[in-house]
Amino acid sequence: MADMAAPTRQDTKKYVENLSGAGKSIAVLTSGGDAQGMNAAVRAAVRMGIYVGAKVYFIHEGYQGMVDGGDNIKEADWESVSSMLQVGGTVIGSARCKEFRTHEGRLKAANNLVQRSITNLCVIGGDGSLTGANLFREEWSGLLEELHQQGLIDEEAVKRNSVLHIVGMVGSIDNDFCGTDMTIGTDSAMHRIIEVVDAIMTTAQSHQRTFVLEVMGRHCGYLAIVSALACGADWVFIPEMPPEDGWEEAMCQKLSENRANKKRLNTIIVAEGAVDSHHKSITADNIKDLVVRCLGFDTRVTILGHVQRGGTPSAFDRILASRMGVEAVLALLEASATTPACVVSLVGNQAIRLPLMECVQMTQEVQKAMDEKKFEEAVRLRGRSFENNLTTYRLLSYRTADSDLPKSNFNVAVLNVGAPAAGMNAAVRAAVRVGITQGHKMFAVNDGFEGFYKGQIKEIKWADVGGWTGMGGSLLGTKRTLPAKHMDQIAEQMRIHNINALLVIGGFEAYLGILEFSAARDKYSEFCIPMVMVPATVSNNIPGSDLSIGADTALNAITDTCDRIKQSASGTKRRVFIIETMGGYCGYLASVGGLAAGADAVYIYEEPFDIRDLQANVEHLTEKMKTSIQRGLVLRNENSNENFTTDFIYQLYSEEGRGFFDCKKNVLGHMQQGGAPSPFDRNYGTKIAAKAMQWITETLKTSYKGGKVFANSEDTACLLGMRRRAMVFQPVSQLRDETDFVHRIPKEQWWLKLRPLMKILAKYKTSYDVSDSGQLEHVTRIRPRESDAI
Repeated sequence: MADMAAPTRQDTKKYVENLSGAGKSIAVLTSGGDAQGMNAAVRAAVRMGIYVGAKVYFIHEGYQGMVDGGDNIKEADWESVSSMLQVGGTVIGSARCKEFRTHEGRLKAANNLVQRSITNLCVIGGDGSLTGANLFREEWSGLLEELHQQGLIDEEAVKRNSVLHIVGMVGSIDNDFCGTDMTIGTDSAMHRIIEVVDAIMTTAQSHQRTFVLEVMGRHCGYLAIVSALACGADWVFIPEMPPEDGWEEAMCQKLSENRANKKRLNTIIVAEGAVDSHHKSITADNIKDLVVRCLGFDTRVTILGHVQRGGTPSAFDRILASRMGVEAVLALLEASATTPACVVSLVGNQAIRLPLMECVQMTQEVQKAMDEKKFEEAVRLRGRSFENNLTTYRLLSYRTADSDLPKSNFNVAVLNVGAPAAGMNAAVRAAVRVGITQGHKMFAVNDGFEGFYKGQIKEIKWADVGGWTGMGGSLLGTKRTLPAKHMDQIAEQMRIHNINALLVIGGFEAYLGILEFSAARDKYSEFCIPMVMVPATVSNNIPGSDLSIGADTALNAITDTCDRIKQSASGTKRRVFIIETMGGYCGYLASVGGLAAGADAVYIYEEPFDIRDLQANVEHLTEKMKTSIQRGLVLRNENSNENFTTDFIYQLYSEEGRGFFDCKKNVLGHMQQGGAPSPFDRNYGTKIAAKAMQWITETLKTSYKGGKVFANSEDTACLLGMRRRAMVFQPVSQLRDETDFVHRIPKEQWWLKLRPLMKILAKYKTSYDVSDSGQLEHVTRIRPRESDAI
């Protein structure tokens, strides 16, 4: 959530097989409030530790278990973390521990660790837990000296255990820790909130009700602001940004206007720690009483409470926690006596290491700023992710009166192209509302490029996109038709409707379409306008972007199905499931879905495989059936190999595994494209489309000359994508060289680096390039550049 100073890249390659944990002991504990995904982090840390040859211990019941010792500290083996990936909470237990806050308590804890030669701690918890771990580390040599003086340990033990290394992973549903864009558990908590909001919306619409929802967040409004963005709430209350005096009247007026505009329901979201500008608490009941008293609306309160902490972790949290768990072990292996305690963080799409106390101090500064009523400062300190959520919410939820809107005289068309992807509607809603706010006339094109040349174009207003955020598929309609054969008709329609800019939200066909338009600029002046593409496809196969709208929803569909399928094997035992996923030639869904579901093998086009690989996988599963984990999960991307089909692999496994296991196969099909968009896709779609519209507005201003828009430079036909740490506008013409047009995939794909991770966690020996890891960065206070903000 803070802004990072990126390190210079290392020239030398570094591989995990060259790092050894032999002779080292690592202990893993979870502390403080539980969060979904903690188990995935524990599993990854344990398995990575064992993989590199270290001894790994569980510390049950957090710091309390460390103080009490005995059976609370147990050695872990490979199988002891099986079946925990899909379980919420923490299976090794967590407890608040007053004793660890005392010197005597920490002395006992140190003795318990030294008796087992544990000098590496992997702590999963919030800022309180991590601060406690750092204090423990600072006192370590003094504690050992004290134990030696008391005769509890000898001189040799003091020398052997002289340095305590600590790596933290932040597990907190509130996302209240500075230094990381997302903490473990936040995305899953968002899933619980949005499930409830979606369910409430149907009943609220039936009765024309107002609902006030209280979500967790005593000191941090992240859950409240993101859920407000994800469901299009009418009003939101968060601790970091109290409403101005007179908010009661402003809120009631807005609710009244929305109801007058035929909106059948109102949603108000309040964080449990919300206050007004005088630090007076604002509760859900206060708000209900106000709405009933002033407007007479039928109003209900729903307090979500601990539902938000419960349930199974989302695909995002499992992948995040697995990446962090492995990175934490690498950090411990590379730590020296002078390395400060660090936390493993996520910035953009990259796992990084930051000094623990820098992050803790920044987090404490947020609270200090709030206590001193410096609310703008508190929002800024929360970091770019939080700040941009708040800015985008304000942009989309507060409608400016028509008379107060700027008049740009520009017409902007929005269309969906390619296969439907969950989150497309959220992106269209954001684009339309931002465009209207900036004074443009917005036009919706139905059925993609096909609808364009047929003239299915009409103006779309603010209220037309109300309630679109949570709807799956594409309400505008979408087709795979490319524009090349219909340029004359499309140019004519652009002339008729005087279209000055184009926003295309879609998959590979959208990318090809923008390329065709930019290539046709010499012939058709109508295409000499700003155009931008926002990637939206479950396959996540667009060059120039690490992520596409819709891919997260598809991943969750795959993960949920794999969980159920694995559960069905818990009774029958000795069963292997072969599951086929979508993605065309792109193995993203299969690979990352495999990591989230705990697959034993994943077959994709990008990593060629032969009969020897299939045989090795069968033998691996045969060995696995001799352990207590008697089930297997194999994923196959639909186009991974034209000869080794899903049926072939199923038959091969059935024959070769005869007597050891039986096989079942499932083709997941179009269920991966359907369903309501996940919170991530709603949020990502909303923010990326809003950013695209802001770019369009700026580009229109610079290309408006002599009473008309003329833009034919390559940087006026762009793709907006997430690249590592930032959102970047890239000319589509420059992305040509990065594209494999035959197989419709980028030539280089970041997620291929996650495949060795999946293999390691499935107990395969493999080569794993960890050159990106290993450099400790620092939290900086630099204001983010515009291009960095998402």
